[in-house]
Amino acid sequence: MELSEANILFFTRSMNLGGTENVVLQLCEIFKPIVNKIVVCSCGGVNTEKLSAMHIKHYRIPDIEKKSPDTILKTFLKVKRIIRKEKINVIHTHHRMAGFYTRLLTYCNKSIVFFNTSHNTFTDKIRLTRFAYRKAHLIACGSMVQKNLNEVYGLSDVKVIHNAVKAYNEPVEIIPQLQELKEKGFVLVGNVGRLSEQKGMKYFIKSFTKVKRKCNNVKYIIVGDGEDKEKLLKLRDKFCKEDDIIFLGYRNDIQNVISQLDFIVLSSLWEGLPLTPIEAFSVGKTVIGTAVDGTVEIIEDGKNGLLIPARSSGKIAEKVVFLAENTDIRTEFEQNALKTYNESFSFKRLSESYIQYYKECLADVKS
Repeated sequence: MELSEANILFFTRSMNLGGTENVVLQLCEIFKPIVNKIVVCSCGGVNTEKLSAMHIKHYRIPDIEKKSPDTILKTFLKVKRIIRKEKINVIHTHHRMAGFYTRLLTYCNKSIVFFNTSHNTFTDKIRLTRFAYRKAHLIACGSMVQKNLNEVYGLSDVKVIHNAVKAYNEPVEIIPQLQELKEKGFVLVGNVGRLSEQKGMKYFIKSFTKVKRKCNNVKYIIVGDGEDKEKLLKLRDKFCKEDDIIFLGYRNDIQNVISQLDFIVLSSLWEGLPLTPIEAFSVGKTVIGTAVDGTVEIIEDGKNGLLIPARSSGKIAEKVVFLAENTDIRTEFEQNALKTYNESFSFKRLSESYIQYYKECLADVKS
């Protein structure tokens, strides 16, 4: 099959905010000019507007995390109808349950070519994961995700294609609140991500009082939204003043925001291959990150950033103070961070890798 003949269904849980959803949008942008058709199915979300702007059809299906027999049957039949209506010959999944449905659907249509991108590391649902992915062309967003699929689930032949972001070439749109703080001489330390347990924001917030004892010219900036927002606001109010840790909320201009901060903390408890440090590196900012999963594939300790243990507000504070007080070292890290982005995590590299892998996998498929 030629790539130009492919009718691709990108099958994911949702099109809300997040790294997985961002990759789906990137793949839509990469493949839309060179394939015959792209459609997406998910339970919906704010990013469906971006699909619409790209003239890509979105089909709303039930939330595939819901596993009642009735929901499973409805989802299976709906996706089956999408495949028939749109003449789908390639399905690319981004969730284990999407892989499960696709594996079932390939029994009905053996000509479908099945790809899956894994975005995170897991240790549960071993039988389900093996069943879902056994017949797929497997892609891991990083080497740690590849290792997880190999060692935990016994799945081999996994292709690594690192996550990426586009270079930020737009003029910086000044955020007055941040500009005012910079003019007053404050060092702005950011943390970007969903306000959820995974991102370890509570350890970041708790670290502030330790930082302030040694550095009274630091402000924390939290960018994002999520289910733990109210809990984290209460935690902030318990440990410090409102203007010490500023919640900016959801922003759709992350690189623009990061470019106006001094450096970033990634306090995650687990990750696949996180986008935040790549976004920071793309605008020449360094990162203090927890040494979990794929984060260590991006941050090289003492060269382009700093690595710390997870769940340690003390270590966060120690490294924040270090970077706040050592601007020469921070500048060196920033230069190396931008170099890392250009060499390993550029959008051009992502595009070339996915296109080449698709061509290799489709080469032996009859049209």
